[in-house]
Amino acid sequence: MFTSIKQFIFDDSGATAIEYGLIAALVSVAAITALTAMGDSLVTIFGRVSSELQGAVAP
Repeated sequence: MFTSIKQFIFDDSGATAIEYGLIAALVSVAAITALTAMGDSLVTIFGRVSSELQGAVAP
């Protein structure tokens, strides 16, 4: 029984999944922060592209 408890304590097979989850969460937060900071400029760029496309399609 002591060996099974010792194996359970030193088992680190789930640690990698937790680390990958934390890295994915950090990347998501960074992406959301960057897109929020660029929000107004993205709206302006896409608005200009939309108006140029509508002007090109109109007869």
